[in-house]
Amino acid sequence: MTASLEKLIGIGGPALSSASPTIDPNLLALAGGMGVDLLELLSQKNGFYAFESALHVFSTRSDPPEIGINEWNAPELWINEYRGMAGSALFFAEDIFGSQFCIKNDGIYCFDPETGSARRLSDDLEGWARAVLGDYNVLTGHPIAHEWQRVNGRIPIGVRLVPKVPFVLRGEFSLQNLFTLEAVKAMHLRGSIAMQIRDLPDGASVKLRVVD
Repeated sequence: MTASLEKLIGIGGPALSSASPTIDPNLLALAGGMGVDLLELLSQKNGFYAFESALHVFSTRSDPPEIGINEWNAPELWINEYRGMAGSALFFAEDIFGSQFCIKNDGIYCFDPETGSARRLSDDLEGWARAVLGDYNVLTGHPIAHEWQRVNGRIPIGVRLVPKVPFVLRGEFSLQNLFTLEAVKAMHLRGSIAMQIRDLPDGASVKLRVVD
């Protein structure tokens, strides 16, 4: 285990599962060689929250209301909502707004749920941990998570903060523009947004259709 991953594990809260970590072989295949590194990470602490719940690393086993990696990556849960834009990746963690951290064969990416785009963060999990530790305010949304919970109380398990006006449509990163929503419902809502704006040119007028 490398230094940054050890530090991130150390500052995280209690493990979310006491089970021995196992991941579906088909998912591990999507992660290439980094699948072994992910299993090593989760063998040290099988899922955890850090930075006042702003960072959520999924455990391998679902223990309601917690959801595990295998179930979270089931295409029918939310991935199919993105019609191919969220395929060929293993999603293993998320920030306070539901932006997803995922593994592809050539690195670690941040998946934007409002656009379906993925931004490359690092070559490997150690680089991801180093990036998160170095810029956790941006990469986890910790300042807003802290302020939200100071005003409204602890964010429930399985829930993320979602903007009333989507960030991609210039919604503000402010408490007034946020509400809590179950993570799965949030991904469906924002997947619908991503599909509606997918082919629009920059600056186009948008009238969103809200899907329950």
